[in-house]
Amino acid sequence: MSPQRSNHLGRRATKLLFSRPMAIPLAAFSLRIRARIQNKPGSFAALATVIGEAGGSLVGIEIVETDGATVTRDLVVFCASEGHAATVEAATRAVENVAVLEVEDRTFGVHERGKLSIDAKRPLRDRDDLSMAYTPGVARVCLAIADQADLAHRYTMKANAVAVVTDGTAVLGLGNIGPEAALPVMEGKAVLFKAFAGVDAVPVCLKVSSPDELVETVQRMEPMFGGINLEDIAAPHCFDVEARLADTLSIPVFHDDQHGTAVVVLAALRNACKLVGKDLADLRIVLSGAGAAGVAITKILMSAGASDIVAADRKGAIYKGREGLDPSKQWLADHANPEGRSGTLSGVLRGADVFIGVSGPGLLGRADLETMAPGSIVFALANPVPEVLPEEAEGLVAVMATGRSDYPNQINNVLCFPGIFRGALDAGATRVTENMKLAAADAIAAAVAPGQLHADEIVPSVFAPGVAYRVAEAVAAAARADGVTRESASPS
Repeated sequence: MSPQRSNHLGRRATKLLFSRPMAIPLAAFSLRIRARIQNKPGSFAALATVIGEAGGSLVGIEIVETDGATVTRDLVVFCASEGHAATVEAATRAVENVAVLEVEDRTFGVHERGKLSIDAKRPLRDRDDLSMAYTPGVARVCLAIADQADLAHRYTMKANAVAVVTDGTAVLGLGNIGPEAALPVMEGKAVLFKAFAGVDAVPVCLKVSSPDELVETVQRMEPMFGGINLEDIAAPHCFDVEARLADTLSIPVFHDDQHGTAVVVLAALRNACKLVGKDLADLRIVLSGAGAAGVAITKILMSAGASDIVAADRKGAIYKGREGLDPSKQWLADHANPEGRSGTLSGVLRGADVFIGVSGPGLLGRADLETMAPGSIVFALANPVPEVLPEEAEGLVAVMATGRSDYPNQINNVLCFPGIFRGALDAGATRVTENMKLAAADAIAAAVAPGQLHADEIVPSVFAPGVAYRVAEAVAAAARADGVTRESASPS
Protein backbone atom coordinates (compact mmCIF):
# COMPACT_ATOMS: atom_id res chain seq x y z
CA MET A 1 0.00 0.00 0.00
CA SER A 2 1.45 3.34 -0.95
CA PRO A 3 1.92 5.95 1.82
CA GLN A 4 -0.65 8.15 0.08
CA ARG A 5 -3.31 5.51 0.68
CA SER A 6 -2.41 4.04 4.02
CA ASN A 7 -1.77 7.05 6.24
CA HIS A 8 -4.70 9.38 5.58
CA LEU A 9 -7.65 7.84 7.41
CA GLY A 10 -7.48 7.59 11.18
CA ARG A 11 -8.65 4.44 12.91
CA ARG A 12 -11.85 6.08 14.14
CA ALA A 13 -12.87 7.29 10.70
CA THR A 14 -11.99 3.95 9.11
CA LYS A 15 -14.10 2.06 11.65
CA LEU A 16 -17.08 4.36 11.21
CA LEU A 17 -17.04 4.42 7.42
CA PHE A 18 -15.92 0.97 6.51
CA SER A 19 -16.93 -1.37 9.32
CA ARG A 20 -19.47 -2.94 6.97
CA PRO A 21 -18.23 -4.06 3.55
CA MET A 22 -19.97 -2.60 0.52
CA ALA A 23 -20.58 -5.32 -2.05
CA ILE A 24 -20.46 -3.15 -5.16
CA PRO A 25 -17.15 -1.72 -6.44
CA LEU A 26 -17.36 2.07 -6.54
CA ALA A 27 -15.31 4.99 -7.80
CA ALA A 28 -15.08 6.24 -4.20
CA PHE A 29 -12.69 3.37 -3.40
CA SER A 30 -10.93 3.15 -6.76
CA LEU A 31 -7.21 2.78 -7.39
CA ARG A 32 -4.90 3.87 -10.17
CA ILE A 33 -2.28 1.16 -10.48
CA ARG A 34 0.76 1.88 -12.63
CA ALA A 35 2.33 -1.42 -13.65
CA ARG A 36 5.29 -2.34 -15.86
CA ILE A 37 4.26 -5.51 -17.65
CA GLN A 38 6.55 -7.86 -19.53
CA ASN A 39 5.71 -7.70 -23.23
CA LYS A 40 4.95 -11.41 -23.42
CA PRO A 41 1.75 -13.15 -24.50
CA GLY A 42 -0.63 -13.57 -21.59
CA SER A 43 1.14 -11.23 -19.15
CA PHE A 44 -1.51 -8.54 -19.18
CA ALA A 45 -4.29 -11.13 -19.29
CA ALA A 46 -2.88 -12.71 -16.12
CA LEU A 47 -2.92 -9.34 -14.35
CA ALA A 48 -6.51 -8.60 -15.44
CA THR A 49 -7.60 -12.07 -14.31
CA VAL A 50 -6.07 -11.63 -10.86
CA ILE A 51 -7.82 -8.25 -10.44
CA GLY A 52 -11.15 -9.83 -11.37
CA GLU A 53 -10.62 -12.81 -9.07
CA ALA A 54 -9.90 -10.38 -6.22
CA GLY A 55 -13.27 -8.72 -6.84
CA GLY A 56 -11.95 -5.54 -8.46
CA SER A 57 -13.66 -3.97 -11.45
CA LEU A 58 -11.16 -2.98 -14.16
CA VAL A 59 -12.73 0.09 -15.78
CA GLY A 60 -9.82 1.88 -17.45
CA ILE A 61 -6.54 0.98 -19.19
CA GLU A 62 -4.02 3.45 -20.58
CA ILE A 63 -0.58 2.84 -22.05
CA VAL A 64 1.95 5.19 -20.45
CA GLU A 65 5.12 4.07 -22.24
CA THR A 66 6.79 1.08 -23.85
CA ASP A 67 10.40 0.11 -24.41
CA GLY A 68 9.78 -3.02 -26.44
CA ALA A 69 10.53 -5.44 -23.63
CA THR A 70 7.87 -4.00 -21.31
CA VAL A 71 4.67 -1.98 -21.49
CA THR A 72 3.81 0.42 -18.66
CA ARG A 73 0.08 0.86 -18.16
CA ASP A 74 -2.17 2.79 -15.82
CA LEU A 75 -5.10 0.65 -14.66
CA VAL A 76 -8.19 2.13 -13.00
CA VAL A 77 -9.77 -0.41 -10.68
CA PHE A 78 -13.00 0.13 -8.72
CA CYS A 79 -13.07 -1.53 -5.29
CA ALA A 80 -15.77 -2.05 -2.67
CA SER A 81 -14.07 -0.65 0.45
CA GLU A 82 -10.71 0.54 1.69
CA GLY A 83 -9.86 -2.94 2.93
CA HIS A 84 -10.90 -4.44 -0.39
CA ALA A 85 -8.61 -2.00 -2.20
CA ALA A 86 -5.69 -3.23 -0.08
CA THR A 87 -6.54 -6.81 -1.06
CA VAL A 88 -6.66 -5.93 -4.76
CA GLU A 89 -3.33 -4.11 -4.53
CA ALA A 90 -1.66 -7.04 -2.78
CA ALA A 91 -2.97 -9.42 -5.45
CA THR A 92 -1.54 -7.32 -8.29
CA ARG A 93 1.88 -7.16 -6.64
CA ALA A 94 2.05 -10.96 -6.64
CA VAL A 95 1.52 -11.40 -10.39
CA GLU A 96 4.47 -12.85 -12.29
CA ASN A 97 6.04 -10.65 -14.99
CA VAL A 98 4.40 -7.54 -13.50
CA ALA A 99 6.14 -4.79 -11.50
CA VAL A 100 3.75 -2.45 -9.68
CA LEU A 101 5.40 0.97 -9.81
CA GLU A 102 2.79 3.18 -8.17
CA VAL A 103 -0.61 2.90 -6.49
CA GLU A 104 -2.81 5.94 -6.00
CA ASP A 105 -6.10 6.16 -4.14
CA ARG A 106 -7.99 8.15 -6.78
CA THR A 107 -10.25 9.82 -4.20
CA PHE A 108 -7.24 11.24 -2.34
CA GLY A 109 -5.84 12.23 -5.72
CA VAL A 110 -8.92 14.32 -6.41
CA HIS A 111 -8.31 16.14 -3.11
CA GLU A 112 -4.58 16.77 -3.67
CA ARG A 113 -3.88 20.45 -2.77
CA GLY A 114 -7.62 21.05 -2.49
CA LYS A 115 -10.50 21.03 -4.97
CA LEU A 116 -10.90 24.80 -5.41
CA SER A 117 -9.02 27.75 -6.87
CA ILE A 118 -9.78 31.46 -7.33
CA ASP A 119 -9.73 32.93 -10.83
CA ALA A 120 -10.15 36.51 -11.97
CA LYS A 121 -13.28 37.10 -14.07
CA ARG A 122 -11.56 39.67 -16.30
CA PRO A 123 -7.96 39.79 -17.55
CA LEU A 124 -5.47 42.49 -16.64
CA ARG A 125 -4.02 43.22 -20.05
CA ASP A 126 -2.66 46.74 -19.66
CA ARG A 127 -2.49 49.84 -17.47
CA ASP A 128 -6.05 50.84 -18.37
CA ASP A 129 -7.43 47.52 -17.07
CA LEU A 130 -5.38 47.90 -13.90
CA SER A 131 -6.61 51.44 -13.29
CA MET A 132 -10.25 50.30 -13.46
CA ALA A 133 -9.92 47.03 -11.56
CA TYR A 134 -7.74 48.59 -8.88
CA THR A 135 -6.49 52.06 -8.07
CA PRO A 136 -7.49 54.75 -8.87
CA GLY A 137 -10.78 53.62 -10.44
CA VAL A 138 -11.80 51.24 -7.66
CA ALA A 139 -12.11 54.19 -5.25
CA ARG A 140 -15.17 55.45 -7.13
CA VAL A 141 -16.94 52.11 -6.62
CA CYS A 142 -15.94 52.07 -2.94
CA LEU A 143 -17.44 55.51 -2.39
CA ALA A 144 -20.65 54.54 -4.19
CA ILE A 145 -21.05 51.51 -1.90
CA ALA A 146 -20.24 53.63 1.17
CA ASP A 147 -23.08 55.92 0.15
CA GLN A 148 -25.48 53.08 -0.71
CA ALA A 149 -24.57 49.75 0.92
CA ASP A 150 -26.88 47.60 -1.22
CA LEU A 151 -24.69 48.38 -4.23
CA ALA A 152 -22.30 45.73 -2.87
CA HIS A 153 -24.81 43.16 -4.16
CA ARG A 154 -24.24 44.53 -7.66
CA TYR A 155 -20.62 45.64 -7.83
CA THR A 156 -18.77 43.03 -5.75
CA MET A 157 -18.52 39.26 -5.64
CA LYS A 158 -21.15 39.39 -2.87
CA ALA A 159 -23.67 39.21 -5.73
CA ASN A 160 -22.78 35.58 -6.34
CA ALA A 161 -20.91 34.46 -3.21
CA VAL A 162 -22.09 31.99 -0.57
CA ALA A 163 -20.19 30.97 2.56
CA VAL A 164 -20.31 27.24 3.34
CA VAL A 165 -19.96 27.42 7.12
CA THR A 166 -19.24 24.66 9.62
CA ASP A 167 -17.73 24.19 13.05
CA GLY A 168 -16.91 20.54 12.28
CA THR A 169 -19.11 19.14 15.04
CA ALA A 170 -21.25 16.77 12.95
CA VAL A 171 -19.41 15.92 9.75
CA LEU A 172 -21.11 13.27 7.62
CA GLY A 173 -21.35 10.18 9.82
CA LEU A 174 -18.01 10.89 11.47
CA GLY A 175 -19.20 13.12 14.30
CA ASN A 176 -17.20 15.92 15.92
CA ILE A 177 -13.93 15.69 13.96
CA GLY A 178 -13.10 19.40 13.97
CA PRO A 179 -12.96 22.21 11.41
CA GLU A 180 -9.76 21.12 9.65
CA ALA A 181 -11.10 17.63 9.00
CA ALA A 182 -14.38 19.15 7.80
CA LEU A 183 -12.64 21.21 5.10
CA PRO A 184 -12.71 18.50 2.37
CA VAL A 185 -16.49 18.27 2.73
CA MET A 186 -16.95 22.03 2.59
CA GLU A 187 -14.67 22.24 -0.45
CA GLY A 188 -16.75 19.54 -2.09
CA LYS A 189 -19.93 21.45 -1.33
CA ALA A 190 -18.42 24.54 -2.94
CA VAL A 191 -17.53 22.54 -6.05
CA LEU A 192 -21.17 21.40 -6.33
CA PHE A 193 -22.45 24.97 -5.97
CA LYS A 194 -20.27 26.05 -8.89
CA ALA A 195 -20.80 23.01 -11.09
CA PHE A 196 -24.57 22.85 -10.84
CA ALA A 197 -25.63 26.49 -10.43
CA GLY A 198 -22.67 28.77 -11.14
CA VAL A 199 -22.57 30.00 -7.52
CA ASP A 200 -19.18 30.99 -6.10
CA ALA A 201 -19.04 29.26 -2.73
CA VAL A 202 -16.24 29.63 -0.17
CA PRO A 203 -15.54 27.00 2.53
CA VAL A 204 -15.48 28.60 5.98
CA CYS A 205 -14.42 26.13 8.68
CA LEU A 206 -14.46 27.84 12.06
CA LYS A 207 -12.57 26.96 15.23
CA VAL A 208 -15.13 28.07 17.80
CA SER A 209 -15.92 26.87 21.29
CA SER A 210 -19.64 27.62 21.49
CA PRO A 211 -22.73 28.34 19.40
CA ASP A 212 -22.47 31.97 20.52
CA GLU A 213 -18.98 32.26 18.98
CA LEU A 214 -20.21 30.61 15.80
CA VAL A 215 -23.11 33.03 15.47
CA GLU A 216 -20.96 36.07 16.22
CA THR A 217 -18.29 35.02 13.70
CA VAL A 218 -20.80 34.51 10.89
CA GLN A 219 -22.49 37.81 11.71
CA ARG A 220 -19.13 39.56 11.27
CA MET A 221 -18.71 37.93 7.83
CA GLU A 222 -22.00 39.26 6.45
CA PRO A 223 -20.45 42.11 4.39
CA MET A 224 -18.52 39.55 2.30
CA PHE A 225 -21.27 37.14 1.28
CA GLY A 226 -24.67 37.09 -0.41
CA GLY A 227 -25.80 33.98 1.45
CA ILE A 228 -24.85 31.58 4.25
CA ASN A 229 -25.08 27.78 3.84
CA LEU A 230 -24.71 26.14 7.25
CA GLU A 231 -23.32 22.62 7.18
CA ASP A 232 -22.46 19.78 9.56
CA ILE A 233 -23.28 21.57 12.82
CA ALA A 234 -24.39 19.26 15.60
CA ALA A 235 -27.96 19.19 16.89
CA PRO A 236 -29.51 20.67 18.91
CA HIS A 237 -27.21 23.73 18.56
CA CYS A 238 -27.80 23.88 14.80
CA PHE A 239 -31.44 24.93 15.30
CA ASP A 240 -30.53 27.87 17.51
CA VAL A 241 -27.61 28.92 15.29
CA GLU A 242 -29.75 29.00 12.16
CA ALA A 243 -32.63 30.83 13.85
CA ARG A 244 -30.38 33.52 15.32
CA LEU A 245 -28.55 34.10 12.06
CA ALA A 246 -31.76 34.22 10.03
CA ASP A 247 -33.15 36.82 12.46
CA THR A 248 -30.06 39.04 12.47
CA LEU A 249 -28.65 38.87 8.93
CA SER A 250 -30.03 40.58 5.84
CA ILE A 251 -28.95 37.71 3.55
CA PRO A 252 -30.40 34.19 3.14
CA VAL A 253 -29.37 31.59 5.73
CA PHE A 254 -29.99 27.93 4.95
CA HIS A 255 -28.97 24.88 6.98
CA ASP A 256 -28.65 22.24 4.29
CA ASP A 257 -28.55 19.26 6.66
CA GLN A 258 -32.03 20.27 7.76
CA HIS A 259 -33.78 21.87 4.85
CA GLY A 260 -31.92 20.46 1.86
CA THR A 261 -32.72 16.94 2.96
CA ALA A 262 -36.30 17.91 3.76
CA VAL A 263 -36.90 19.53 0.36
CA VAL A 264 -35.66 16.51 -1.59
CA VAL A 265 -37.60 14.09 0.63
CA LEU A 266 -40.80 16.05 -0.04
CA ALA A 267 -40.12 16.05 -3.79
CA ALA A 268 -39.53 12.30 -3.79
CA LEU A 269 -42.58 11.62 -1.63
CA ARG A 270 -44.84 13.65 -3.91
CA ASN A 271 -43.81 11.51 -6.87
CA ALA A 272 -43.97 8.27 -4.89
CA CYS A 273 -47.54 9.12 -3.90
CA LYS A 274 -48.46 9.45 -7.58
CA LEU A 275 -47.15 5.94 -8.20
CA VAL A 276 -49.00 4.26 -5.33
CA GLY A 277 -52.20 6.29 -5.72
CA LYS A 278 -52.18 7.85 -2.25
CA ASP A 279 -52.53 11.46 -1.10
CA LEU A 280 -49.91 13.09 1.09
CA ALA A 281 -52.58 14.26 3.52
CA ASP A 282 -53.78 10.68 4.09
CA LEU A 283 -50.41 9.05 4.71
CA ARG A 284 -49.36 7.56 8.01
CA ILE A 285 -45.65 8.32 8.17
CA VAL A 286 -43.01 6.95 10.55
CA LEU A 287 -39.69 8.78 10.73
CA SER A 288 -36.57 7.36 12.34
CA GLY A 289 -34.15 10.03 13.52
CA ALA A 290 -35.04 13.15 15.47
CA GLY A 291 -32.01 15.28 14.75
CA ALA A 292 -31.64 18.20 12.37
CA ALA A 293 -32.89 16.38 9.27
CA GLY A 294 -35.73 14.58 11.06
CA VAL A 295 -37.19 17.75 12.53
CA ALA A 296 -36.93 19.63 9.23
CA ILE A 297 -38.53 16.77 7.28
CA THR A 298 -41.42 16.70 9.72
CA LYS A 299 -41.95 20.45 9.44
CA ILE A 300 -41.90 20.57 5.63
CA LEU A 301 -44.17 17.53 5.27
CA MET A 302 -46.66 19.15 7.64
CA SER A 303 -46.43 22.41 5.67
CA ALA A 304 -47.21 20.39 2.55
CA GLY A 305 -50.32 18.81 4.10
CA ALA A 306 -49.20 15.67 5.95
CA SER A 307 -50.60 15.36 9.45
CA ASP A 308 -49.95 11.85 10.82
CA ILE A 309 -46.19 11.70 11.40
CA VAL A 310 -44.58 9.74 14.22
CA ALA A 311 -40.89 10.46 14.82
CA ALA A 312 -38.76 7.99 16.74
CA ASP A 313 -35.32 8.19 18.32
CA ARG A 314 -33.19 5.56 20.07
CA LYS A 315 -35.75 5.35 22.88
CA GLY A 316 -38.72 4.85 20.57
CA ALA A 317 -41.62 7.03 19.50
CA ILE A 318 -41.66 10.69 20.55
CA TYR A 319 -45.00 11.68 22.00
CA LYS A 320 -46.50 14.42 24.12
CA GLY A 321 -45.68 13.76 27.74
CA ARG A 322 -42.50 11.80 27.18
CA GLU A 323 -39.90 13.01 29.64
CA GLY A 324 -36.36 14.21 29.02
CA LEU A 325 -36.85 15.72 25.56
CA ASP A 326 -34.60 18.51 24.26
CA PRO A 327 -36.31 21.54 22.66
CA SER A 328 -36.26 20.16 19.11
CA LYS A 329 -37.71 16.81 20.17
CA GLN A 330 -40.24 18.61 22.33
CA TRP A 331 -41.41 20.40 19.18
CA LEU A 332 -41.98 16.99 17.59
CA ALA A 333 -43.91 15.85 20.65
CA ASP A 334 -46.10 18.96 20.60
CA HIS A 335 -46.81 19.16 16.87
CA ALA A 336 -46.52 15.65 15.40
CA ASN A 337 -47.87 12.22 16.41
CA PRO A 338 -51.49 13.35 16.79
CA GLU A 339 -52.60 9.92 18.05
CA GLY A 340 -49.93 9.88 20.76
CA ARG A 341 -48.46 6.58 19.63
CA SER A 342 -45.68 5.17 21.80
CA GLY A 343 -43.42 2.14 21.69
CA THR A 344 -40.54 0.90 19.59
CA LEU A 345 -39.79 1.84 15.99
CA SER A 346 -40.95 -1.59 14.86
CA GLY A 347 -44.13 -1.21 16.85
CA VAL A 348 -45.20 2.15 15.45
CA LEU A 349 -44.27 1.02 11.93
CA ARG A 350 -47.17 -1.43 11.84
CA GLY A 351 -49.75 -0.25 9.33
CA ALA A 352 -47.68 2.77 8.24
CA ASP A 353 -47.72 3.90 4.61
CA VAL A 354 -44.27 5.50 4.68
CA PHE A 355 -40.98 4.96 6.47
CA ILE A 356 -38.34 7.71 6.32
CA GLY A 357 -34.98 6.96 7.93
CA VAL A 358 -32.37 9.60 8.75
CA SER A 359 -30.77 7.70 11.58
CA GLY A 360 -28.47 4.67 11.46
CA PRO A 361 -27.71 1.38 9.74
CA GLY A 362 -29.66 -1.85 9.86
CA LEU A 363 -32.57 -0.79 12.06
CA LEU A 364 -35.22 -2.68 10.09
CA GLY A 365 -35.59 -6.09 8.49
CA ARG A 366 -38.05 -7.83 6.18
CA ALA A 367 -40.28 -8.77 9.10
CA ASP A 368 -40.73 -5.08 9.93
CA LEU A 369 -41.55 -4.12 6.35
CA GLU A 370 -44.13 -6.90 6.10
CA THR A 371 -46.20 -5.12 8.75
CA MET A 372 -46.53 -1.91 6.72
CA ALA A 373 -49.63 -1.01 4.72
CA PRO A 374 -49.98 -2.20 1.10
CA GLY A 375 -48.22 0.05 -1.41
CA SER A 376 -45.66 1.08 1.18
CA ILE A 377 -42.91 3.65 0.56
CA VAL A 378 -39.49 3.32 2.21
CA PHE A 379 -36.84 6.04 2.20
CA ALA A 380 -33.83 4.56 4.06
CA LEU A 381 -31.38 7.45 3.92
CA ALA A 382 -28.64 6.62 6.44
CA ASN A 383 -25.18 6.59 4.83
CA PRO A 384 -23.19 4.62 3.98
CA VAL A 385 -25.37 1.77 5.27
CA PRO A 386 -29.14 2.48 5.19
CA GLU A 387 -31.68 1.50 7.81
CA VAL A 388 -32.70 -1.36 5.54
CA LEU A 389 -31.01 -2.44 2.33
CA PRO A 390 -33.00 -2.46 -0.92
CA GLU A 391 -32.20 -6.17 -1.28
CA GLU A 392 -34.00 -6.85 2.00
CA ALA A 393 -37.01 -4.78 0.93
CA GLU A 394 -37.35 -6.35 -2.52
CA GLY A 395 -40.89 -7.51 -3.19
CA LEU A 396 -42.26 -5.95 -0.01
CA VAL A 397 -42.40 -2.22 -0.78
CA ALA A 398 -43.79 -0.30 -3.76
CA VAL A 399 -41.10 2.41 -3.79
CA MET A 400 -37.61 2.28 -2.28
CA ALA A 401 -35.09 5.12 -2.00
CA THR A 402 -31.72 5.52 -0.28
CA GLY A 403 -29.04 8.15 0.09
CA ARG A 404 -26.55 6.12 -1.92
CA SER A 405 -25.51 6.58 -5.53
CA ASP A 406 -25.28 2.83 -6.26
CA TYR A 407 -29.04 2.27 -5.88
CA PRO A 408 -31.96 3.86 -7.75
CA ASN A 409 -33.68 6.92 -6.27
CA GLN A 410 -30.79 8.64 -4.52
CA ILE A 411 -32.19 11.31 -2.18
CA ASN A 412 -29.34 13.77 -2.64
CA ASN A 413 -29.24 17.34 -1.35
CA VAL A 414 -27.39 18.47 -4.46
CA LEU A 415 -30.79 18.46 -6.18
CA CYS A 416 -31.75 21.30 -3.88
CA PHE A 417 -29.13 23.64 -2.41
CA PRO A 418 -27.47 24.93 -5.61
CA GLY A 419 -30.85 25.94 -7.06
CA ILE A 420 -32.11 27.37 -3.75
CA PHE A 421 -29.17 29.77 -3.54
CA ARG A 422 -29.11 30.50 -7.27
CA GLY A 423 -32.74 31.60 -7.04
CA ALA A 424 -32.26 33.51 -3.81
CA LEU A 425 -29.26 35.41 -5.17
CA ASP A 426 -30.97 36.14 -8.50
CA ALA A 427 -34.03 37.52 -6.74
CA GLY A 428 -32.02 39.50 -4.18
CA ALA A 429 -33.69 37.55 -1.38
CA THR A 430 -33.00 38.52 2.21
CA ARG A 431 -34.09 35.19 3.69
CA VAL A 432 -35.29 31.69 2.77
CA THR A 433 -39.00 31.27 3.42
CA GLU A 434 -41.09 28.13 3.78
CA ASN A 435 -42.75 28.89 0.44
CA MET A 436 -39.33 29.04 -1.23
CA LYS A 437 -38.53 25.55 0.09
CA LEU A 438 -41.92 24.19 -1.00
CA ALA A 439 -41.41 25.72 -4.44
CA ALA A 440 -38.02 24.02 -4.68
CA ALA A 441 -39.56 20.65 -3.81
CA ASP A 442 -42.27 21.09 -6.44
CA ALA A 443 -39.67 22.00 -9.08
CA ILE A 444 -37.57 18.93 -8.28
CA ALA A 445 -40.61 16.66 -8.43
CA ALA A 446 -41.71 18.20 -11.73
CA ALA A 447 -38.26 17.58 -13.23
CA VAL A 448 -39.29 13.92 -13.60
CA ALA A 449 -41.58 13.91 -16.63
CA PRO A 450 -44.83 11.90 -16.27
CA GLY A 451 -43.62 9.42 -18.88
CA GLN A 452 -40.40 8.82 -16.95
CA LEU A 453 -41.93 8.43 -13.50
CA HIS A 454 -41.68 4.88 -12.14
CA ALA A 455 -40.63 3.08 -8.97
CA ASP A 456 -36.92 3.40 -9.80
CA GLU A 457 -37.11 7.06 -10.86
CA ILE A 458 -39.01 9.26 -8.45
CA VAL A 459 -36.37 12.03 -8.43
CA PRO A 460 -34.23 13.30 -11.30
CA SER A 461 -30.59 12.35 -11.60
CA VAL A 462 -28.25 14.89 -10.04
CA PHE A 463 -26.76 15.20 -13.53
CA ALA A 464 -30.08 15.77 -15.28
CA PRO A 465 -29.60 19.01 -17.24
CA GLY A 466 -31.24 22.15 -15.96
CA VAL A 467 -32.63 20.88 -12.65
CA ALA A 468 -30.84 23.52 -10.55
CA TYR A 469 -32.05 26.31 -12.81
CA ARG A 470 -35.65 25.05 -12.71
CA VAL A 471 -35.37 25.10 -8.93
CA ALA A 472 -33.81 28.58 -9.06
CA GLU A 473 -36.66 30.00 -11.14
CA ALA A 474 -39.29 28.57 -8.79
CA VAL A 475 -37.43 29.80 -5.70
CA ALA A 476 -36.91 33.29 -7.11
CA ALA A 477 -40.61 33.55 -7.98
CA ALA A 478 -41.58 32.43 -4.47
CA ALA A 479 -39.19 34.96 -2.90
CA ARG A 480 -40.76 37.77 -4.90
CA ALA A 481 -44.26 36.56 -4.04
CA ASP A 482 -43.34 36.48 -0.34
CA GLY A 483 -41.91 40.01 -0.54
CA VAL A 484 -38.48 39.08 0.83
CA THR A 485 -36.36 40.63 -1.94
CA ARG A 486 -34.32 43.84 -1.94
CA GLU A 487 -34.96 46.33 -4.72
CA SER A 488 -32.44 46.28 -7.54
CA ALA A 489 -29.66 48.70 -6.70
CA SER A 490 -28.25 51.19 -9.19
CA PRO A 491 -25.74 54.02 -8.88
CA SER A 492 -27.18 57.37 -7.85
